[in-house]
Amino acid sequence: MNAKTFTVLFIIVLYTLACSTDSNQLVLLDEDFSTLPHGPLGTDVGAHTEYHYIAEARAQTRWAISTFRYNLPPSWEIRKNGDGQMLFQNAINPDKHWHPMVVTGSEFWNDYTLEVEFKPLELKRRNGVVFRYQNDRCYYFAGVENHSAKIIKVQNGKAFQVPNEVVLATAEFYTLEDGTIHLKIDLDSDNIKCVVNDSISLSVKNSSFEIGKVGLLSDSPTAFYSVKISSSEADFQKYKNEESRFQQIQDSLIAENPKMKVFKKIQLEDFGTGRNVRFGDLNGDDKTDILLGQVVNHGPKDRNSELSCLTAVTLNGDLLWQKGSPDPWKTKLTSDVAFQIHDVNNDGKNEVIYCMNQELIVAEGATGKVLQKISTPLSPSGKPLPSGHNIFPRILGDCLYFCDLEGNGFDSNIILKDRYNYIWAYDANLKQLWQNECRTGHYPFAYDTDNDGKDEIVSGYTLFDENGTKLWSLDDVLEDHADGVAIVQLKESESPVFVCAASDEGIFFADTDGNILKHHYFGHIQNPAVANFRDDLPGLETVSVNFWGNQGIMNLFNSSGELYHTFEPTQYGSMCLPLNWTGKTEEFYILNANTSEGGAWDGYGRKVLEFPDDGHPDMSYAVVDVTGDCRDEIVVWNPNELWVYTQEDNPLNNENLYKPVRNPLYNYSNYQATVSIAE
Repeated sequence: MNAKTFTVLFIIVLYTLACSTDSNQLVLLDEDFSTLPHGPLGTDVGAHTEYHYIAEARAQTRWAISTFRYNLPPSWEIRKNGDGQMLFQNAINPDKHWHPMVVTGSEFWNDYTLEVEFKPLELKRRNGVVFRYQNDRCYYFAGVENHSAKIIKVQNGKAFQVPNEVVLATAEFYTLEDGTIHLKIDLDSDNIKCVVNDSISLSVKNSSFEIGKVGLLSDSPTAFYSVKISSSEADFQKYKNEESRFQQIQDSLIAENPKMKVFKKIQLEDFGTGRNVRFGDLNGDDKTDILLGQVVNHGPKDRNSELSCLTAVTLNGDLLWQKGSPDPWKTKLTSDVAFQIHDVNNDGKNEVIYCMNQELIVAEGATGKVLQKISTPLSPSGKPLPSGHNIFPRILGDCLYFCDLEGNGFDSNIILKDRYNYIWAYDANLKQLWQNECRTGHYPFAYDTDNDGKDEIVSGYTLFDENGTKLWSLDDVLEDHADGVAIVQLKESESPVFVCAASDEGIFFADTDGNILKHHYFGHIQNPAVANFRDDLPGLETVSVNFWGNQGIMNLFNSSGELYHTFEPTQYGSMCLPLNWTGKTEEFYILNANTSEGGAWDGYGRKVLEFPDDGHPDMSYAVVDVTGDCRDEIVVWNPNELWVYTQEDNPLNNENLYKPVRNPLYNYSNYQATVSIAE
């Protein structure tokens, strides 16, 4: 069931119930969970939804699971309750910086009355309801915690895994004999009133959040029996008008943009894969070819993964070559593996560079013939790391990145790393130049910060010079690891800035000497992209998406590194790849390729492009200029088939079309920070 279906159901329920209520009150939701399917509310999809669209992850009912984390198994389920049903949260959350939560309703709900009946099995941990929910890091909470009734405002964080919370009102609390708690919350502009069990009254004035959805929050086993939401006719009409106005704006924007048409379709037979595809000209015909990598996970989990099969095909589906044995059961991945397409020796022909069987290999792009190879580095510790990484004598290779360390004028140097500790540099002949260690993060980025014609390398929180010397490191300052890093000139007249999506450290902007300029504790941030998303704002904007513990939150930052917009279109992660769809100077960004939940958004947080309802694969996507008119095509695939979409008006012969410069296709990663700037 998709979001549009939910909207229709809400309206049907709303008007049906309105007929039997007071003429001045409309019931927005009357939930006793009796109509929901018995059993788990969602599916355990874990890290797969970081950059894959998995249909099982979307909301199957009007309640969406807003938060999950790797250290807590799926815990929301519909259980029987006498002759009826209840929603039960069955786990104890060990953390304080996120909370198991389910949400429902409209982001435009404003003033309403909310009544909830629930029964926590203990009163120490936080359990209750959230309202005026912006996202699962910004909302009001009302409920019980530490034997007290509380109203709390939650608004992002103030340090690593430390939420920014303000207790607005509190009172000592005692439950009824059977442990049931009844909350009634009245919202009237900035007036918030909460009555607990008809005996405790909490009141406060606060205007931080004026509209938003409703959710249930539970840090310990709790039964939720009923949720009822009602509003006045005037408030109902106000929210419907705002919702309609916003939808009309989006519909008009979608109508203005060229629609998608299918350019290519190919079947992937038994060599299909997840988001583990590379693009480039393999056979020298100046056309984009495709390299697909299947993966073997040696365990534990995805901590020791490598290629098991490489398959090279043209966009017409013609097989060029294959290394390894294809296996349609080896299509899932939740990490990078090391392979790229690049003319590493600058001879005008692309090679395929990859790691397999503890070897670093350079092969002919057209045939897959091995040109040279060496053993990958010995695992530096000489034994598996305590984390379970590097279980083999030599590293498997986590990723490959190309840059110019020697001042050759082209990217002839290879950066190879493991997860998440060591980094090596090679020349085009696979001669090792240096090695070092740091908290490497997922994927490096190169930039000539001192303008000497040789690249510096940022890996994780550390900047290395061309000789592998650490220029500076924030490893002793910051926790967690870097999910996506870039160095980019955000403003035309100013120095370049280090942009880092830093997992639970949020996102920060630093100068190239490692001095942090702005640090936002906005949750587990990853997959940043920098581009011109708004012509009316100076410089470049940055978009990011959240994952573990608060997945699906989108944040948009201006060129000064300040947040200017946030929204939460879905409850899972995504790549955030800039899209030059129109050839105009404002770019869009895609979240996923699903017909109802996917599409492209603009720098205002508005959907501006939809995928057609034509049965296309929607698990993975990429953005590549395939046809050559400088506008992007959108490649979508799953393990079975791959489609390419172009614009309905392609080809568009206009020399004034915008043509951004981006990360080269030979530096492709599921964790890349994408930079897209004017040519």
